Amino acid sequence: MKTDSQLQKDVSAELDWEPSVSAAHIGVEVENGVVTLAGHVDSYSEKTSAEHAAQRVSGVHAIATELKVRLPGGSKRSDAQIAGWAQNVLGWTSSVPPGAVHVIVENGWVTLSGCVNWQYQRRAAAEAVRHLTGVVGVSDKIELKPAVTASAVQSHIEAALMRSSISEAKKVTVTLRGTEVTLAGTVNSWEDREIATNSAWGTPGVSSVIDTLTLAH
Repeated sequence: MKTDSQLQKDVSAELDWEPSVSAAHIGVEVENGVVTLAGHVDSYSEKTSAEHAAQRVSGVHAIATELKVRLPGGSKRSDAQIAGWAQNVLGWTSSVPPGAVHVIVENGWVTLSGCVNWQYQRRAAAEAVRHLTGVVGVSDKIELKPAVTASAVQSHIEAALMRSSISEAKKVTVTLRGTEVTLAGTVNSWEDREIATNSAWGTPGVSSVIDTLTLAH
């Protein structure tokens, strides 16, 4: 197990080795395996690179960042410029669905919101804007909302009914409008009806369920 002193040396060496970081302006302190990075950097991208460099060092338990982004005079941009560039770069990023992510910029700090289906899409959006000139920070408030398909809902309902030894699962039909599910068809009991509706609600991404099921008897 590394001592705090050894960790401090290793993190400092890793920062020196990382070409995208100017380690001369970064101080490293370590206490009980917790690394604190202090000082200043020239861009938000450099700040995240420094954090990632420290994370690569074995023995580091946690990282506290006190790094300040001090933009050089030539790197300062207005919030309107940054917002425009952010929207453009998101539009050029193929893994981000068009119009899914919204941008707000205040004093160089970019806040991303909206909704995507997958984590890699959310990560790609944040990665796309953090390199922009003038950005001092990024808040990722993008929500994940898995895509809903009628076949997925149908499969969930059929599986739940089959687990209950009900042989009428295929008599339940599912239609989908956006994230709204409508159930139709016949079931043998109120218990079966409840199983079907609960299964629909249990499908990721479903926002509402309309129950038009009828009882066979």
